[in-house]
Amino acid sequence: MEKITQLQIDEWKKNYEVVVEYTVDEKTGYFRKPTRQEVSYATVASNRMADSVKYAEILLNSCWLGGDRDIIDKDEYFYGAVGVIETLADTKVGDIKKL
Repeated sequence: MEKITQLQIDEWKKNYEVVVEYTVDEKTGYFRKPTRQEVSYATVASNRMADSVKYAEILLNSCWLGGDRDIIDKDEYFYGAVGVIETLADTKVGDIKKL
């Protein structure tokens, strides 16, 4: 397991718009917000392979900053971490008004 310091977390927060910490069973992983290009690639790759898990796998690996790799590498943790994607891809929706 990689030891992450507060200094490293502060550096990530300066470099990325969104950084989240995900903890389960005393394992902690850090992720950043995906870019539009990463979301596009994950979408195309998962559709091409007809593999719905591939989308999450690509994005979680792309956005991984550090921590305990079991979160990505072991299925029981990976499936739980899929919910991180929703937090990372937080969107802002505006009002639509027909004129």
